[in-house]
Amino acid sequence: MNTEETRQKVKQRIDELIRLIEYHNHRYYDLDDPEISDYEYDQLYLELRSLEAAYPEFLRKDSPTQKVGGTVKRELRKVPHDVPVISLQDAFTKEEVFQFVERIQNELKDSLFVVEKKIDGLSVLLRYHNGVLTEGITRGDGEIGESVYENLLVIPAIPKIIPEKLPYLEVRGEVYMSFASFEKANRKQMEKGGKIYQTARNLAAGTLRQLDPNVVKERDLDFFAFNLEISQGKEFTSHVETLKWLEELGFPVSPDYQVCRSAEEVWEAIERIEEKRWSLPYGIDGAVIKLDNLQDRLHLGMTSKVPRWAIAFKYPPEQKETIVEDIHVQVGRTGKLTPLAILKPVNLAGTIVSRASLHNQDYINEKDIRIGDTVIVQKAGDIIPEILRVVTEKRPKGKTKPFIIPDRCPICNSKTVRDEDGSDIRCTGTNCFAQMVRKIIYFASKDAMDIEGLGPSTVETLMTHGYIEDIADIYTLVKYRKELIEKGIVGREKAVDNLIRAIESSKENDIDRLITGLGIPNIGRQSARVLAQNFPDMKALQEASYAQLIVLPDFGEVMVNDILDYFSKNENKILLKKLETAGVNMKSKSAEKKTGNILEGKTFVLTGTLPSMTRDQAKELIQSYGGKVSGSVSRKTSYVVAGQDAGSKLNKAIELGIPVISEEELLNMIHQNSK
Repeated sequence: MNTEETRQKVKQRIDELIRLIEYHNHRYYDLDDPEISDYEYDQLYLELRSLEAAYPEFLRKDSPTQKVGGTVKRELRKVPHDVPVISLQDAFTKEEVFQFVERIQNELKDSLFVVEKKIDGLSVLLRYHNGVLTEGITRGDGEIGESVYENLLVIPAIPKIIPEKLPYLEVRGEVYMSFASFEKANRKQMEKGGKIYQTARNLAAGTLRQLDPNVVKERDLDFFAFNLEISQGKEFTSHVETLKWLEELGFPVSPDYQVCRSAEEVWEAIERIEEKRWSLPYGIDGAVIKLDNLQDRLHLGMTSKVPRWAIAFKYPPEQKETIVEDIHVQVGRTGKLTPLAILKPVNLAGTIVSRASLHNQDYINEKDIRIGDTVIVQKAGDIIPEILRVVTEKRPKGKTKPFIIPDRCPICNSKTVRDEDGSDIRCTGTNCFAQMVRKIIYFASKDAMDIEGLGPSTVETLMTHGYIEDIADIYTLVKYRKELIEKGIVGREKAVDNLIRAIESSKENDIDRLITGLGIPNIGRQSARVLAQNFPDMKALQEASYAQLIVLPDFGEVMVNDILDYFSKNENKILLKKLETAGVNMKSKSAEKKTGNILEGKTFVLTGTLPSMTRDQAKELIQSYGGKVSGSVSRKTSYVVAGQDAGSKLNKAIELGIPVISEEELLNMIHQNSK
């Protein structure tokens, strides 16, 4: 491959990495709902940083390596930071730690370093005026945060009044949830049949952003202070001195921090923390190494993004041996067969692990995983259990055999087939119980028809008792009201009536929810919205041609063929007729509102509070005139519509030279073009 071809491939990969990292930043910082592990995210970030270092001509101003991740949630009051809230450079190897320490010691002789646990929670800034807590702010985008003051008031570990009456004091720390509190919260969820939380960190972050302080109080959040940001009227010479002073004031400070004089001592401190990692009552995701002398910190300063006087060492996931006791095969709503390893229970990353997904036949073959094998397991990002490898030398001789996913569905005994050009194996049965259960659960889910009360256990119970066979049967349950109350299989009178009300209410949904709920392969909520905006009703969509579908924004050949294939099947035509007969809305409310295409080809980003409409109303207005609305600013953005308290999106628009308009200018644009 010639040099120019290599450069183009590098540029394409950099663009792709920026897009991926921005997406995962949004999931992690803004939604508290990450899709990938910290380790997988770190690998993407490291790859981007390496490519940008090797090809500086492709370094973009909007690259995640040039800014702090996260944006500000609209629901909470926005507060500018007095001091920018910076993130730290990550290190993953002993060599990187030694390089960091030795670089500083070469420049500043006799330097001391402080090694602290990196608590896995949500960073906050506490502000005190004359000894009284007056404000509490999350990191946000590093320049502007969210006020969570009312929620911090109900966290017992945070001092509300301190004995030192300085004019102004700002303390940075970490709000976190202990493992005991996390288990308590999940027990409550199980008791009421709610969703089980995945990680203590995500629950702590989501809890702190609650608008009701009573919820925060109930979940027992905790706090450690780890840095003194501002202390008007009082000066310090070292970080350790500030921690001791904060402790005297009543702050719980970074626990068991260690002062070190050499790279070797720093590394030993990192190892000691790792040894105790899984016996701690709270989660940590690394160790932080800081220069102790505060004046020397000022001397070293910062790079464009991170301080030169501190780094964060990230621990690799904990790995342990266990035994594969069995392999079960599950059937998903699309018929996909997923093998699941049943493991001898092992304590891993703070929880008991007894299962791990084996994904598909290729994954099993590649690692040669067999029932009876001893395997090495870890939790990717301390969340998702996975099998790393088989300890072949411990395999029972002559007692194991390769595992093959069956050629018959374990639920309905229908033949299974492998996807063309893919690795997934699927059940071909059209009446498979397992598939239908999951299809109905998906149909009733929040992103689809949003039928509250029709969760997994209720669906399975109703199907087992013969009340439901397909999604259309949901709308016949009203006929069995008295019977369901008498039998109590989904609860008593109140529960049954609430469910029936939710089912009846769902009939009025716009057809984008119905299209989503049908579970057409590769058609999610956003694609369903596009279809609802471009077709007046389900009949028109059923009769749509390839030519009509392929021209829709972001629709590719695979998606179009999946739609055509779905509506060509007789069983799906019958299903839609049953839904229509049951009174489910089949007309597109979005298409009715579509008043023209004068904004076609233009992409808008909304930021701040608009004078006369909500963002959702503005989004609906733009889409009704053919425009697109994006959640982030890029070079493809046509206009940014900015209201009061516009945040980082406005700054990015100005930086990229994107036109910024007001709500009034947007309305004028529509009005003038309409004429």
